[in-house]
Amino acid sequence: MKQITSIHNSYIKELQKLQEKSKERKKKKLFLIEGKREISLAIKANYDFDTILFVEEIITKKEVLELFNGKTNSIIISKEVYQKLAYRGSTEGIIAVVKAKDFSLQKIKFQTKNPLILIAESIEKPGNIGALLRTADAANLDAVFVANPKSDLYNANIIRSSIGCVFTNQIAIGTSEEIITFLQEKEISIYAATLQNSNEYYKEDYKKPTAIVVGTEATGLSDIWREKATQNINIPMQGEIDSMNVSVSAAIILFEAKRQREFKI
Repeated sequence: MKQITSIHNSYIKELQKLQEKSKERKKKKLFLIEGKREISLAIKANYDFDTILFVEEIITKKEVLELFNGKTNSIIISKEVYQKLAYRGSTEGIIAVVKAKDFSLQKIKFQTKNPLILIAESIEKPGNIGALLRTADAANLDAVFVANPKSDLYNANIIRSSIGCVFTNQIAIGTSEEIITFLQEKEISIYAATLQNSNEYYKEDYKKPTAIVVGTEATGLSDIWREKATQNINIPMQGEIDSMNVSVSAAIILFEAKRQREFKI
């Protein structure tokens, strides 16, 4: 089995670029996953793996082979090399080089005739995207659509903050216009979380095919969502501030929809 011990190795330098630069990830159609849990979720989601790098003093060759049923191209690396590539402070000793998936709307397949979808428009902070993906996983949504993305979904911070839920959700990326057209063609009702011309969220019926749309905390949703929505909705605020974290807001509305659907999958 091949070994790499130098941080100056040309392959390791290529992987550093993948870790740090969205442009490189898009160009190579590869990204890095760090940690056994996240890698296990990607395996379950049928991602294709290019290479596995691991530190033998931390995780054994046997453990790596068991994780991948023996089907993997593996490289043993030194702790120094691992630390150069790792994003997190915690040490699990394993990093995977993985092939990116196609997030186009055309790839979306609903397993039910009554889907519940989360749409996130122009969310800038990777931590918020990660939290939204965790919420979507917790609610077992049919899909998450990212409209006008500001961050690459394979950003290491999104993978970390989503605790791997970037792999557990069915995801599509598109412009707001493309996503609205998709929803209209599928006859999916749009509920846009916004203060303008809105009703309280708990007064609406989410038992039919439904998309919940959330935007940035700073500027909210763009005009097109407010104009094309079946209904604009708001969460009544009873304190001094007029907004909450976007993932908290999404969770409140999504779990009201799940309650109305009697938490049926």
